[in-house]
Amino acid sequence: MLAIVGPTASGKSELAMEIARRVGAIIVSVDSMQAYRGMDIGTAKPSLAERSEITHEMIDVADPETDLSVHHFQEMARERIDAHDRPVIVVGGSGLHFRSVVDPMTFAPSDPGVRAELDELELSQAVARLIAIDPEAGAHIDLMNPRRVVRALEIAELTGLGPSERAATPEAAAIRHYHAERAFVGIGVDAGDALAERIERRVAYMMDVGLMAEVEAIAPRLGRNASLAVGYSELLDVLAGRAELSDAVEAIGANTLALARRQRTWFRRDPRIDWLRPDVDIDSAAAYCLERWQT
Repeated sequence: MLAIVGPTASGKSELAMEIARRVGAIIVSVDSMQAYRGMDIGTAKPSLAERSEITHEMIDVADPETDLSVHHFQEMARERIDAHDRPVIVVGGSGLHFRSVVDPMTFAPSDPGVRAELDELELSQAVARLIAIDPEAGAHIDLMNPRRVVRALEIAELTGLGPSERAATPEAAAIRHYHAERAFVGIGVDAGDALAERIERRVAYMMDVGLMAEVEAIAPRLGRNASLAVGYSELLDVLAGRAELSDAVEAIGANTLALARRQRTWFRRDPRIDWLRPDVDIDSAAAYCLERWQT
């Protein structure tokens, strides 16, 4: 299996398509938002023509009303990979979804009732409750991140295990040390100093081809996860009268760049990823990836 990862707008998809054409591979998307039907322009999905040319998996596998968990994504992606007897290229920028496919990750239970109750807490209340269960929780999760605090608290209340105890398990150690469960060759793609310019062009193109209309049409169907997608959340504010369109477009660019930087940081920590030079042309990049994959 070949994995092509890196920040958004860095050219991962184009490279994966070129390699897939050369070897007859399928492409498995590990983009958390491309999984949702109807979210096409804002997630930069491959076109229908590209998907008819090359098999793509994990695109359009969930309705936007649903909150597709990483656990469910993992199960679906692994099942679809195993169903093919052709070479597989895993492509995307969602780091956790990528690791769920290749690493030995299992997921703690969830309960909608418990989660709904915890979501009502102020961050300070949730942190205090978590610290009461696990005084060392702050060493393992970001206590300033409301979603992570609530999730840790939900797991603790359902299993009795705080973040400290979960971090001490053999599985957690394997994940920390990047011990893969499924063999892969990892290639990182990064646009380098041109990333901001590429993102600016991408946002302008998305607006030109109808992103505002797409968001307006799908807005009533967006669940919690889907409504947080960059490009959608900002334009939802426009529809709700909370923002002007020009300000929202500017925010999309800034938030996309911030997302790309977080993705870059996530993947740069992974010692298994071999990074291409930002200035390498696609033919040379494809040849290098194939050489690494075949050896």
